[in-house]
Amino acid sequence: MEKFDLIIIGAGPGGYPAAIRAAQLGAKTAIIEKEELGGTCLNRGCIPTKTLIAGADVLEKIKNAAEFGIKVNEPEIDYSKMAARKDEVITKLRGGIAQLLSANGVQSYEGAASFLSRNRIEVTNGKKKTKLEADKIIIATGSVSTMPKFLPKSKNVVDSRGFLELDKLPKTLIVLGGGYIGCELACMAAKLGVEVTIVELLEDVLVLLDKDVRSEVKRHMTKDMNITILTGEALKNIKAAAAGVSGTAGKNKLKADMLLASVGRSPVTQGLKLEQAGIKLDDQGYIEVNDYNRTSAANIYAIGDVNGGPQLAHAATSQGIIAAENAITKTSRKNETIVPGVIFSSPEVALTGLTQARAKEEGQEVIIGKYHYQALGKALASNEPAGFVKWIVDAQTDQLLGAAVVGAHATDLIAAASVAIRNELTAEEIGHTIHAHPTFGEIWMEAAHAVHGKAIHAAPPRGLHKPTAKKRKI
Repeated sequence: MEKFDLIIIGAGPGGYPAAIRAAQLGAKTAIIEKEELGGTCLNRGCIPTKTLIAGADVLEKIKNAAEFGIKVNEPEIDYSKMAARKDEVITKLRGGIAQLLSANGVQSYEGAASFLSRNRIEVTNGKKKTKLEADKIIIATGSVSTMPKFLPKSKNVVDSRGFLELDKLPKTLIVLGGGYIGCELACMAAKLGVEVTIVELLEDVLVLLDKDVRSEVKRHMTKDMNITILTGEALKNIKAAAAGVSGTAGKNKLKADMLLASVGRSPVTQGLKLEQAGIKLDDQGYIEVNDYNRTSAANIYAIGDVNGGPQLAHAATSQGIIAAENAITKTSRKNETIVPGVIFSSPEVALTGLTQARAKEEGQEVIIGKYHYQALGKALASNEPAGFVKWIVDAQTDQLLGAAVVGAHATDLIAAASVAIRNELTAEEIGHTIHAHPTFGEIWMEAAHAVHGKAIHAAPPRGLHKPTAKKRKI
């Protein structure tokens, strides 16, 4: 039985960075993966989705080329080629991970892991079984799409994984669930000509966003992409046949070629035999951890989706690095609390820190500084005038508590806001910081000025009187 300093179960965006960081610290490290390196994010989630969305964005730009004075013929979509390109991107990145693990001396094992004890793991690959031992273990098994039991089993009823594996899009699509995954895939499909209907049981889609932000997204989804959004009603009477699917949402009778279920994700713990390591699960089946990612077994850590934290690849990466450092060194570093969220809908959305609604729930007195893309030179030059950014600011101290952006490049812009909030900067400090012009990034400076009613390139707030100029004596 080979012994290691650290074993990581799962080679997704949390697991493989943890392995590399541990190896950098001099630890003898092994990683176990039962499917492909890169996990859900690389193979069945983030990367394939964004690759296809990038293709849909190119199509949209071509369709709007006339507004730039460029004449083009009507573009033709070859979705099978788009899907093939997606697979090429995945393969290239997966190969990169394999090279990184090898270069750092991490030993990789292919198969399903299960606990024999707190320090021993068995890896099963077909009929082959390998036993490993380690002082410390990190669980990074992630999550899978939740498929409601009330949905009929049919090739026309798929989860996000099944949808991303298609080489041909349906002409009509029902999306069950209006969360970020459902809305991303709905926007992508709609841009490529699919007739899309979203059915959401809750009162609205994207409910984690502030009302003004999600209203902006919904307006473009319904107006520009003709997506039908039905909220506050359950999808019932669902039937699937060779020709497609049907159902009802309130008084609405729905028919489509395919139904995409996007109602959440469930942690992957089955088969791990966690009870043999003394690891506890919470009421929802997630592994219980403290702020340092440590489980009820002192030598075992759990990171990413499986521990019930933010189901975001970048959160898993951060937790993985922290867990590796805590396991191998004598440090005790807590998880980061400022975790940006990004949604590749159309338009893009991103947020970080406190939302305006959350601040209100906590009884925090805040000031809002908002600035619209339509007043930004670079946005107009790029023909991307839709959307806005906003700062959520402590009314007493001027400290930045949160930020949101909806519009072009939102998912890139949010990084600057996260840095500012994590470092407890004030709106005044951001306003005093010179931002290059003309850029999308300068919108944060303008919004910071707007916090105090001092935005140069926006009309003054209502009720703010203009100073009266004194007459000069001649």
